[in-house]
Amino acid sequence: MDIELLQGDITTRDVDAIVNAANSSLLGGGGVDGAIHRAAGGQLLEACRALRQTDYPEGLPVGQAVATDAFNLPARWVIHTVGPNALAGQTDPELLRQAFANSLAVAERIGAATIAFPAISAGVYGWDADDVARTAVQAVGNHPGTCLERVEFVLFSDRVARAFQAAFEELRG
Repeated sequence: MDIELLQGDITTRDVDAIVNAANSSLLGGGGVDGAIHRAAGGQLLEACRALRQTDYPEGLPVGQAVATDAFNLPARWVIHTVGPNALAGQTDPELLRQAFANSLAVAERIGAATIAFPAISAGVYGWDADDVARTAVQAVGNHPGTCLERVEFVLFSDRVARAFQAAFEELRG
């Protein structure tokens, strides 16, 4: 599996699946979540509302992941995951690892060969970019799946990109 680090807009990536750093409501928000909802169009919100009415009436739990179609995005699917909110006291690194690992598992289940991740929880949820980067790179590096050919980390700032680059170099040893 190839791992790529990019800086830019995740909504423009031509991959099978992009990961949405969603809030538990699945109904859109700010940051990456808002950008994905805007770019995908209103059908994404309707798909997420349907998930809330059926499988997740209480919202998607932290660390879990679920897929919808991507509608107006270049990707085929959006994998929604809820990262832990450090500012709300959710500081267990296992929850962060689960957000990445469960997104990879969903990608495998739906047959995605390529996936793009944002820096889950490194924005408004207050996690340190270095911690997010290490956790993300380790989760991908330890993923036992077989159908993923390429994983992209699409990062929003120089600081976060540097953190991921350092974690990637550490993984390669």
